Amino acid sequence: MVQVCLNGVRGAVDGVMVPVSPGAMADAAAEAVAVGATEVHVHPKSPCGDDTLSPRVLAVTLDVIRARVTVPVGVTTGAWAEPEPAVRLERVRGWTVLPDHASVNWHEPGAEEVAAVLLDRGVGVEAGIWSGTDGAARFAVSPLRSKVLRVLAEVTDPDADTAEASARALLAELGTGHCRPVLLHGEDGGAWPVLRLAGRLGLATRMGLEDTLFLPNGERALSNAQLVAEALVQHGCHDGAA
Repeated sequence: MVQVCLNGVRGAVDGVMVPVSPGAMADAAAEAVAVGATEVHVHPKSPCGDDTLSPRVLAVTLDVIRARVTVPVGVTTGAWAEPEPAVRLERVRGWTVLPDHASVNWHEPGAEEVAAVLLDRGVGVEAGIWSGTDGAARFAVSPLRSKVLRVLAEVTDPDADTAEASARALLAELGTGHCRPVLLHGEDGGAWPVLRLAGRLGLATRMGLEDTLFLPNGERALSNAQLVAEALVQHGCHDGAA
């Protein structure tokens, strides 16, 4: 599985190819799915371009994307979109149109409560476990660890020379006690080395303008679809022992 991550916290300042309006997100999603993306991860944006958990914005975004694609569509619940845990929880409870899944960063305050509400509402939870945080330790003792859709292992090391080692360390920290599928991905300079490692380990991964603005050769990516097409090649082009 290669999930396309359409935009993340990026915005217009990062280039016109980053989709910030619902229509642009839908176009980008359709193009990425057409070249092989099997899921969509998106950050709905407020009119001023900031990430938001607003029920109204989420509903519009999901409806427009789902009119163009039939694959699962997931969203963020990142604390940067709503820093106050109680308000974040209220926002999620107020969603009138539900995503297929939502990422919950386990190191963030209120993560367990947000995940519990999502599960109660029938939304799959991607347990975001970031390297360099206590997310893995918190997840290891979580009563929800066997109920999540998957573990989203997020390697925050942006250095191409060390990201693979950071990814292996994160996977070792996670262990196998959770018994859930793992989606492994990196960011910025570490995005492509970690994606290739995911391919060698037989793990799902993701790629898109949220994680990197550049192709493996250093050229600026023109679209999410271009990144996904290259990711499918990179993810499957290695064999042998990991």
